[in-house]
Amino acid sequence: MSSTLLKFPRLNAPKLQHLPNGLTIVAEQMPVEAVNLNLWVNVGSAKESDDINGMAHFLEHMIFKGTERLANGEFERIIEEHGAITNAATSQDYTHYYVTAAPQDFAKLAPLQIDVVMNACIPDDAFERERLVVLEEIRRSDDNPQRRTFGHVMETAFENLPYRRSVLGPEAVISQLQVQQMRSFHAQQYQPKSITAVAVGNLPEEELIEIIAESFTNLETRNVTNIETQHIASHKLEPAFTEIVRTECVDDSLQQARLIMLWRVPGLIHLNQTYSLDVLSAILGHGRISRLWRDLREERELVNYISVNNMTNQLQGTFYIAAHCKVENLALVEEAIVQHIRKIQIEIDSSEIKRVRKRVANRFIFANERPSDRANLYGYYQTLVGDLEPAFDFPYHIQAQDADTLMQAAKQYLSTDAYGVVVMKPQKN
Repeated sequence: MSSTLLKFPRLNAPKLQHLPNGLTIVAEQMPVEAVNLNLWVNVGSAKESDDINGMAHFLEHMIFKGTERLANGEFERIIEEHGAITNAATSQDYTHYYVTAAPQDFAKLAPLQIDVVMNACIPDDAFERERLVVLEEIRRSDDNPQRRTFGHVMETAFENLPYRRSVLGPEAVISQLQVQQMRSFHAQQYQPKSITAVAVGNLPEEELIEIIAESFTNLETRNVTNIETQHIASHKLEPAFTEIVRTECVDDSLQQARLIMLWRVPGLIHLNQTYSLDVLSAILGHGRISRLWRDLREERELVNYISVNNMTNQLQGTFYIAAHCKVENLALVEEAIVQHIRKIQIEIDSSEIKRVRKRVANRFIFANERPSDRANLYGYYQTLVGDLEPAFDFPYHIQAQDADTLMQAAKQYLSTDAYGVVVMKPQKN
């Protein structure tokens, strides 16, 4: 490691503890007058079988419908009375729940959050009411052109991996789910061994760990009826494209065409191979002085918008370039992007790498300023990688990228002869 890397400050020093029941706890004292508790559950839509696709997200809704200890709505009322904040999210690889509270309220509110997540009653009547809410969310998603485009991108990117499916699930599946299926899914998946509890804020680490550990110790034993799920690690990675694969759709809600070019790239299980792609995405399409924006948007005015993203799922990622342009410019834009990919395979200026290094370093520091930021960072890596170290050393890996490494990664992963293309055209007048 070079001396430049060694100079990068270490901002974080959380305490990691594994309990006998399988629960992982991460705690860190931070001199900010708030405490954030994040509960990361190692289950998302990628672990669902096709016949229950959408269950994890639907369950996230049902978690807040009460426990034997807390009536429906009681948790939210207590949270509001204390001026705290709570919410949740479901992705393809995980589900997580969080609450941010004042330090003096944490000992009261954290056990309630844990009770809500682990002891959800999932009542019959609330299940049927919430089903309608989820179905409406699916319809709104289907009406959103950005989400429709993303759906086509994922279906093009993955032929077999569950990342091709929607986190929300299809309407036909959600309509048929039974409440007992959800209770079994919850009992099976929401076990301490599948959870990382992260607490960051202005309380001693020992106190944070004790509060969390005690709440999980008091959990009642549940009878688990197995429901079919998938072990994500058992899936085979999909090979790189061997030709240009095209998907074209007409979307009457669009005013301009959408062009998305995509490549299959490593995921978090091959974390060390993702850093070069992160830097390449930044050089190509992050900010107004990036290559694609400067050329296609500012100089040639071929696009109204263009961005690049290296989307890293647990098993396999997607590197994609998205542009908004006139229909008549689609072929020109695609060819221009191909030329830029060819160029980045043989030429990267040191000033471009320096800009990305500085940007990443600053964003890393800015993203560590709040307890919720750090809790999210720790929960993400501990859940999906099984290791906290990547939460600290991301900037080091970015600093280590040189031109030769980046050009080699561009040649290896970003073929100019084989990739996926999704084109969304507006309806002709």
